[in-house]
Amino acid sequence: MTAEATNIPPSLYKTDARTRRRNAAEARFRYYGMAAVGFGVLALVVLLASVLGSGLSSFFQTRMTMQVTLDAAQLDKAGTRDPATLAKVTTLTYGKLLDQALVAEVKEKGLAPAGMSDKDIAGLLSKEAPAQLRAVVLADPSLIGTTISFDALAGGRIDGFFKGRVTMESAALDSNVTPDQLRLAQAMRDQGLIAQPFNWDFISAPDASEVRPEAAGLGVAILGSLYMMLIVLVLALPIGVAASIYLEEFAPKNWFTDLIEVNIANLAAVPSIVYGILGLAVFINFGGLPQSSPIVGGLVLTLMTLPTIIIATRASLKAVPPSIKDAALGIGASKTQMVFHHVLPLAMPGIMTGTIIGMAHALGETAPLLLIGMVAFVRDYPAAPPEGFFDPASALPVQVYNFTRRADPAYLERASGAIIVLLVFLLAMNIIAVLLRRKFERRW
Repeated sequence: MTAEATNIPPSLYKTDARTRRRNAAEARFRYYGMAAVGFGVLALVVLLASVLGSGLSSFFQTRMTMQVTLDAAQLDKAGTRDPATLAKVTTLTYGKLLDQALVAEVKEKGLAPAGMSDKDIAGLLSKEAPAQLRAVVLADPSLIGTTISFDALAGGRIDGFFKGRVTMESAALDSNVTPDQLRLAQAMRDQGLIAQPFNWDFISAPDASEVRPEAAGLGVAILGSLYMMLIVLVLALPIGVAASIYLEEFAPKNWFTDLIEVNIANLAAVPSIVYGILGLAVFINFGGLPQSSPIVGGLVLTLMTLPTIIIATRASLKAVPPSIKDAALGIGASKTQMVFHHVLPLAMPGIMTGTIIGMAHALGETAPLLLIGMVAFVRDYPAAPPEGFFDPASALPVQVYNFTRRADPAYLERASGAIIVLLVFLLAMNIIAVLLRRKFERRW
């Protein structure tokens, strides 16, 4: 049967030029979308590969195993094992014990290159190793007078040699290491005296000076970030939710509330450094709170996070069907009962998601924390809350900034490792947000 016989327009059987152009435009749009997604994924893969390739090595640290004799004549002449007396022994004494132990170990096995001095052999050790040995002895004074197996931290150049940052050619031009020291380090590794175990100190230890990159850790920064996030959670969540409930359910609709809503939207777009200036002026200069403290950082990040929480909470409250509200009011519930017994529980998944995402955004902020002094070098851990909220501390993004400013190449590795830790925190927070939404979300 032909198209003429059924009175059906021929265009239904044959694609005309206009339809072909429309189909081609739709196909191009799909390709554009696929290309955009592919470009985004490629950029993410390149970024992650760069960060992981540079930073994963910071989670493994070069250490030397040696037998150290803790000479009682040098560490405790009186033989009392009194902690106060032992604490007076400086790291110089422990450094001499480590130097003697390393030199003896190397010469016993005949590993040192010809003509290498005892000073050059001892130069393989990190300047942090004596302090670590001292901490071991102070924790257990009964070790004095015995010989213990001790994993001493290797110097930054030795660690860089095994991680590919230092070569024989660069060592010949470096005043901090010699090619003979690198040859000795390789011989010690071949003998099993040098290994690269997992570096827990990178997670738990405090920051170190510029000449000890191998000892730098994120302990103070992680603790400072946790304190600030706790302050943000305690302050931003109740204030943001209360403000959202009032604006959405109780506030009259007039020019004043419209002005408030416009300003909340504007505050969400304000650059974060402006909040840092506000915190410096109000909380430090006017309020007298200490610089570089988690309480000031938490207050600044609370102000920055509030607009995000308010916007997300209001969107969640609006998403609750009006029929729920009408039904609650229809059976005699007051407006307050309707909000807190019905609307708020149904909106809670969106509220929690918005809060976690807002906190994750605040966790990665650097600019406002720099202005309130958290860029300072902090080695001591803050105390437990609430006193610790007022102690000097650092934060993970600021620690990344501090690492990148230092000259030693080993700190670039440390900076990438800190970025990995920060990304793990952010990824965990976003996964929690997704799981909470999927667990409690109601579909209407």
